[in-house]
Amino acid sequence: MNDDPSKKRLGRGLAALIGEMDRPAEGRQAPIPLERHVPIEFISRNPRNPRRAFKDLELEDLAQSIREHGVVQPVVVRPAPGVPDRYELIAGERRWRAAQRAGLTVLPIIMRDVDDRVALELAIIENVQRADLNPVEEAAGYQQLIEEHDYTQADLAQVIGKSRSHVANTLRLLKLPDNVQEMITDGALSAGHARCLVTAENPAVLAERIVREGLSVRQAEALTQSEGKGGADRKEKAPSVEKDADTKALEKLLSDVTGMKVEINHREKGGEVRIRYASLEQLDEVCRRLQS
Repeated sequence: MNDDPSKKRLGRGLAALIGEMDRPAEGRQAPIPLERHVPIEFISRNPRNPRRAFKDLELEDLAQSIREHGVVQPVVVRPAPGVPDRYELIAGERRWRAAQRAGLTVLPIIMRDVDDRVALELAIIENVQRADLNPVEEAAGYQQLIEEHDYTQADLAQVIGKSRSHVANTLRLLKLPDNVQEMITDGALSAGHARCLVTAENPAVLAERIVREGLSVRQAEALTQSEGKGGADRKEKAPSVEKDADTKALEKLLSDVTGMKVEINHREKGGEVRIRYASLEQLDEVCRRLQS
């Protein structure tokens, strides 16, 4: 696991980090208060912000509140790369959008001079803590940190304060077809429904049926399982091959070590090892062992 102290610090949440950054380092002069107002047109959105969906009705409700009470909480920004006296949002894009609707000309900001990695971390953490990200946006944000900043799933779990199984299951949503991901983004499918579809042979067809019939997550699980059994029945059965004593002994050894059912199937070229888990906790344990 990456032992970068900044990642451990981020795990305490956005408010904790802001508090730390406000404190002057030893031997330095105390900073000028960082909250101030700037013209709203000097602020631009962060194109790397994982949040993409903003519901029009919610924005209008917030805009009306801002017209009456103003912006209660400043947005968090950083200097726009390569553009003097301009700022890029880190957290608070919904407030920024609603403030423009409300006709504000200035916006309260808190300045943070951070790099791309920390800016992305802060954006994800703030949105996850507020439950503002839909599951696909959350997964895409995690994937950005993995691909661009060498995070492991264990790192992410520590940073965002979630379990490794939550991170793994969320990332699996990116394997679904685009039209199914759009159903999740639109709220037609929940993350629970979507997880049932990750291993399905025809996830798009099943997703449309789940939405059309208003199936519960449990009903969706049963539907996916029945599809899997039906698909297996339709396939031509391969001739059964008696496993040799060494293979059976190895299966038993791996089953005893993992505490899960392990099957080894040899083919002419290569083969496969199957590990069957009975719960997300067992899956989490498999992931932990593979990463150690």
